[in-house]
Amino acid sequence: MTALHYTAASYSHVGMVRSINEDACLDLGSEGLWAVADGMGGHAAGDYVSCLIVDTLRQLPATHSLDEYAQVLRERLSAVNAAVREESVRRGVTMMGSTLVLLAVRGDQGICLWAGDSRLYRLRDGRLEGISRDHSYVQELQDSGLLSEAEARVHPRANIVTRAIGVEPELELEAVSLQIFPGDTYLLCSDGLNKTAEDHEIREVLGHSDPYQVVRSLVHLGLTRGAPDNITAVVIKAG
Repeated sequence: MTALHYTAASYSHVGMVRSINEDACLDLGSEGLWAVADGMGGHAAGDYVSCLIVDTLRQLPATHSLDEYAQVLRERLSAVNAAVREESVRRGVTMMGSTLVLLAVRGDQGICLWAGDSRLYRLRDGRLEGISRDHSYVQELQDSGLLSEAEARVHPRANIVTRAIGVEPELELEAVSLQIFPGDTYLLCSDGLNKTAEDHEIREVLGHSDPYQVVRSLVHLGLTRGAPDNITAVVIKAG
């Protein structure tokens, strides 16, 4: 395992239409952990779930082994899933939930865990690549060849996710292991960003060296497009 130095920044904005920011993010570089959660449910329910996820992740004990850390993450997030379902019954609401994407690193090794359509991108040698794959209705249509990416952006059911924390009795998290190289840049974001900014625009902004300026620029880009949803971005650069 090769030692790497990570610099990161995060920024979240309510957008131009919503009155509540149901996104929450975590920038915990000291523990090698970053996350974006995008709450669903309205009436402060989504806000509750996304904040519960981030607060739970923030309090996790650090472990030296990435495999051990990933197992702890899975266990605690499953506990959050159960707690959210109990809270939805207590409140008498039909659905409370949140998407989640997280990146955990140890040295030059990383793991991405996610549920829903919040995303992880990687910029390497000028090439932008989506690491996560949306758990969503329109992604399933794209995978079946029934919908193009451009059509998916404007589809009337583009906001329907097929996995999320708090929705099903058993939480299904997808995982991808990563080999991280010096010079890599990673972006975690809620769908409020990738539904308003094109990939080539994201790639261009991620190429700048200062993570703080990058996240501000990405969110500003979404705001110039009207930002109908909350927008959150976390950027991590490896060196």
